[in-house]
This record gives sequence, C-alpha cells and structure tokens, in this order.
Amino acid sequence: MKRNINSKKNVIKIGTNVITNEEGALNLNLMRKLIAQIAKIRDKGKDILIITSGAIGAGMQELHLKARPRDVIARQVCAAIGQSILMTSYQSLFNKHNIKVAQILLTYNDFSNRKTYLNLRNSLNNLLKLGVVPIINENDPISINEIGPSFGDNDMLSSMVASEIEADLLIILTNVEGLFDRNPKDRKAKLLREVFEIDKNIEKISGKASHLGLGGMQTKVKAAKMAMQSGAYVIIANGKANNVLLNIIDNKEVGTIFYPKQKLSNKKRWIMQSKSNGKICIDKGAKESLLNGKNLLPAGVTNVEGQFNLGDIVDIICEGNLFARCICDYSSIDLDKVKGKNSKDILKIFGNSFHKNIFKRENLVFV
Repeated sequence: MKRNINSKKNVIKIGTNVITNEEGALNLNLMRKLIAQIAKIRDKGKDILIITSGAIGAGMQELHLKARPRDVIARQVCAAIGQSILMTSYQSLFNKHNIKVAQILLTYNDFSNRKTYLNLRNSLNNLLKLGVVPIINENDPISINEIGPSFGDNDMLSSMVASEIEADLLIILTNVEGLFDRNPKDRKAKLLREVFEIDKNIEKISGKASHLGLGGMQTKVKAAKMAMQSGAYVIIANGKANNVLLNIIDNKEVGTIFYPKQKLSNKKRWIMQSKSNGKICIDKGAKESLLNGKNLLPAGVTNVEGQFNLGDIVDIICEGNLFARCICDYSSIDLDKVKGKNSKDILKIFGNSFHKNIFKRENLVFV
C-alpha cells in the first residue's frame, strides 16, 4: 500500500542495535549504506537530522569490554571514549558524499530551559539552511539521570528534537520490523501497519532492552506519542532492511506508521517535553472541569508533591495518573497552604494578592 507523506524535515533515529554489532563495535558497513541513502534523500531537497546511539557500545569495544557496564560511571567512561569514535566514523562516511556534519550533544535540561530550548531550535534550523546534517546524541558523560532507562536509548530524545524543529516525519530505526501485537518471537505475532491512536492497548505493548541498548518498544511508542502530538508522522522500522530509508521516503509500506494529531503550539510542545518540577494532585471533579474547558481552582487540589516555584512546569495527577502539565502560577509552598480551600478562605490567607486560578489556560497541555 502506498502512503502519502510529503516530508521536508526528517529526523532519523538510529538505535544501538542497528549501528553496532553483537560485540558492540560500530557496524561501519551498515552505516555506509544508511548514509548513502541519506545522501540520495537530500538530493530530493529534503532536510535530515540524525539522532544516533552507539557511543557507549563503541567505547566498550575500544576498552575490550564484552558486557555493558552496570554502574553509571563506567558507562559514562565508555560514552566519553566512544563518542569521538562514533563521530569520526560519521564524518568520514559523509565526506565521501561531500556532506558536512555537525555534532550536537544534549541533555534533558537543554529542553527544560525555555531560552536554551529556543537557542537550540535556532541553531538546528540554521544548520539545515546551510546544508549541514546535524548529528545529535545524548551527552552521556554528564547526564547521570538520563543515561538510564528513562531516556530510552535516545528514543525520547529523537521525539523531542522532532517536536522542537516541527519535523514532518520521525523515523525510528531499530532491529525489528515495527510494532507487533505481541512479542515478535511469537509465531502468531502480527505487525501493526498503522496506528491512528495510542490507546491503553497500544501502550501495553513493550519490549525488553538489549545488553547494548536501553530502549525497548515501550519507549518507542512513548516517543511516537509525543511526536504525534507535535504534528509529525512516525515510522518505526528495521534499520537493517535493504534500502529502508529510501523506501520510507518513497512512501512504500515499511514498518509501522503512526499518524499525527492536531499540532500543538510551540509553547505547549515545550511544556509537554520539559522536565517537571513537581506534582499537583487533583480530584475527579477538577479533572472533568479541565477537560470541559474550565480552569483549575485550589479547591480541586488534593495534594502537592515536590518543591517548585511560581512559573515552573508541573505535572497534574488524578487518581495516580498523569494527564496534563502546566506552567504553575503558584509556588508549591503557597499552593500547599490553599489546597482544597475555596476563594473566601484563600482571601483570608493571602488577601487580594492571590491567584484565583492555578495556571492560565494557554499554559496547560494534556498528555
């Protein structure tokens, strides 16, 4: 079946199990094939950004390690050694096609600070205008928190970059054909060709991380959900398949395609992917009011968790589940004082200086 995607901006995420072999060494032959395809795609007038894994694996090979280190410091050492090897390989292979590349190393905090977020977007867009291919990886040697499973082998990073630059298409290359309805090793497993909505059934589909990479299918589905909310198509496909990138760009039925939702504003995309500083727990009535377009009042708040300041991004929780995020107009200290109270009681505490609503409606995004 022919697809119909006209993608100008394309983000390609190359996973650990694609770019390295079983021993963790870089698979230069496969890299060569992928880069040759990228060169042809660029000849069609399309922009490409690469999110790459593989630094830790390359460092393991250089240090003659047979198994991925368990402790964070050892993985950081591997990443520091392997990153230069990884980038040198990319640069050498792209040079054969007369394509310039730029290395960018990021941490989660680079997306949480609004000023840094905007500066990064401007830098990426200017590199694309100059005909340069940005090659992006997580800054593992200093990302103590992100180096674990929470970042998912760069799956979420690729989605955050796609969201930031308003990419038309995010391609996640892995070592399976796409999203299956059960474990791909099961003979009865069926490949899901199309996903229009990531519901609870889709979210239950997950895969275990390998000894080299951190991201299973669960992190890829989570990344796809974020990209869909940013207005991008997402395709999860086997990076080792012949001409996989060219076939995807030519709209052939490859892997699993996730269809985009209505695009969020740039500010709401930033709120959605930024690091949360705390939690506001609310009751079911308050949740229903929010979903019906009304504002959140302190009376609907049942608990406040964490420490945050006025203007920080905060998760909104109902019955233990995250369903929204906001830029809060209260500090955690002040909100804790007025939670569950009505306007008359709050007036006695703060006088006329209190905020009736916990946040402005334009600073709310449902996740």
